[in-house]
Amino acid sequence: MMVLLLRWTFSSGHSVVQRQPRQGDPSEYGLLVAVATPTTFIEGERLRLLLQESGVRGTLVTTRQGPRLMVFPQDVSVARALLSNPPPGRSGDAGKRS
Repeated sequence: MMVLLLRWTFSSGHSVVQRQPRQGDPSEYGLLVAVATPTTFIEGERLRLLLQESGVRGTLVTTRQGPRLMVFPQDVSVARALLSNPPPGRSGDAGKRS
């Protein structure tokens, strides 16, 4: 048994280390829908936190076209409303909406 374990551990081509994530098109993220197109990753994270504070789960992804803020289809209308009209005390500049 030990021989098989060592052979698997030191064999080539079977890495247990996670690969670098690859960038894809915005349409390659399954069910997720882009609701904002921030110009920087920092702006995108700020927008994601705005959604999170309101109870909407968002994911910030890096696509070939730049950062995108993605949400599930059932949250699209709520997310777009929050981003276009942020709650009081939040910045009104919410980036370009998709």
